[in-house]
Amino acid sequence: MTQYWRSRILRQAGFAIALGSIVGACGTGNTPNQTASSPTAAGSGDYIIGMVLVGPKNDAGWNQAHFEGIEGAVKNVPGSKLEFVDKVNPADRPNVKGSQVADDLIAKGAKLIIFNSDDFRDDALEAAKKHPDVKVIHASGDYAWKEGKNFKNQANLSNIMGRMEYGKMVAGCAAALGSDSGKIGYLGPLINDETRRYTSAAFLGAKYCWENYRKKPAADLNFKVTWIGFWFNIPGKTLDPTKVADDYYNGGYDVVMSGIDTPEVAVQGKRAADAGKKVKFVHYDLETGCTLAPSVCLGVPFYRWSLPYTDAVQKAKSGNYPSEFVWSGPDWKSLSAPASGMIGFNPGQALGENKKFLDEFAKGMGDGSINLYKGPIKFQDGTDFVKAGETATDQQIWYMPQLLAGMEGPSK
Repeated sequence: MTQYWRSRILRQAGFAIALGSIVGACGTGNTPNQTASSPTAAGSGDYIIGMVLVGPKNDAGWNQAHFEGIEGAVKNVPGSKLEFVDKVNPADRPNVKGSQVADDLIAKGAKLIIFNSDDFRDDALEAAKKHPDVKVIHASGDYAWKEGKNFKNQANLSNIMGRMEYGKMVAGCAAALGSDSGKIGYLGPLINDETRRYTSAAFLGAKYCWENYRKKPAADLNFKVTWIGFWFNIPGKTLDPTKVADDYYNGGYDVVMSGIDTPEVAVQGKRAADAGKKVKFVHYDLETGCTLAPSVCLGVPFYRWSLPYTDAVQKAKSGNYPSEFVWSGPDWKSLSAPASGMIGFNPGQALGENKKFLDEFAKGMGDGSINLYKGPIKFQDGTDFVKAGETATDQQIWYMPQLLAGMEGPSK
C-alpha cells in the first residue's frame, strides 16, 4: 500500500496525519500554478505536454494509470517533456477550474494538454477554444465524436477512451466465478452514462458466467450497485467508500467490485479476509491492482494509456493531429499484455481453477461467439435496451440511460 493510502486511511479514522507532497510542490495547495515536471527529457527545445489529473498521481487506480501512461509516452517519444498538476478537484483545490490549470501549463510552454476525467469535459472544450494553437485531449467525453449526441466542431480537441465495457464484462465474469453466495457488490462513483454502461457491462458478464459456468439460475444472482457520489471520497460530500465496502463485506457479499478511482475495495477486502471472512474483490483501472491484496484478488480490468498517449504525442509533436474520437477496445489475443487495444485484464490468484472458465469466456468474447450486447435486453423499468434479434449500437452502449433489469441500485 502506498504512503498516500496509509495516510488517507488514518485520516478517515480520525487521525490528523498530513499527506506529504507527491512530487515537489505538486498537489499540495489550492492554486493552479503548482506543477511538477517529469525527470525525463529536459531542455528548452522539448515538446511540452501538460496533464491535468483529477486525483493524486499515486492513487493506485485511475489517476496512477494515466500518470504511468503519459510517463511511458514521454519515454517513447524523444524530445518530449511532461508538466502536470494533480488533485484538481473541489476538495483538494476549491474554486480552481481545470481550464485555469491548463492556462498555467500553457503559459509554461505546453503545446499539448490532457485532461484525464469526465469531470473536465467543459474545461477541455473551454481550453481548446481559448488556445486554438494548442492540442487538447479529453480522456473520456464525446465532443469530438461526429456520430455522438454532443459533437462540437472544435478542430484542436480530441477524445480518447477505452472500451472498458468489455473489460468490465470479463471482470463481472471473474466476480461470478469467485462468488459462492451469488451476492456481488459494486462500489460505484457518481451516476452518468459512463458509469451506468460500466456497471451494466459488469452485470452482463456476471450473469452470463453465473448461468453458463456456475450452472446456477439468474434469480440466485444478487448484483447490487452503491453509488458514493464522486470518483473518490470527498468527506462531507460523498458516501465514505471505506464504509460502503465494509457494509458489503459484513453484509454477506462475498465479492465486491470497484468502480471508483481509489482502492478502498481492495484495502477493506484484505482487512475482511484477515479477520476470517471468505471474501474476494475485483479492482479497477490499474494493471498492478491485485498487488494490494493478491490472495483475495479475482482480477483487475485496466487501461494501458501509454498506447494511445504515445500515438497522440507523436501526432501532436509532428503537427499532424486532426480532431479525432478514439474508443479503443481490448486486444483479445493478449489481455494481460495488450500491445494494440488499450483495455486489458489481469486474472488474480483468487480465481484458482476457475481461471479456465474465464479464459473460455474471454476467447468467446474475442471470436464473437459470445456477444452480451445481443437482445433481448431490458432496462430496469422493463423497456427495451436492445430488442430481440438486434445488437446494441455504439451509441446505445455509450449513452446508457438506465441500469439493466436484474440489477439492484438507482439509475439516476
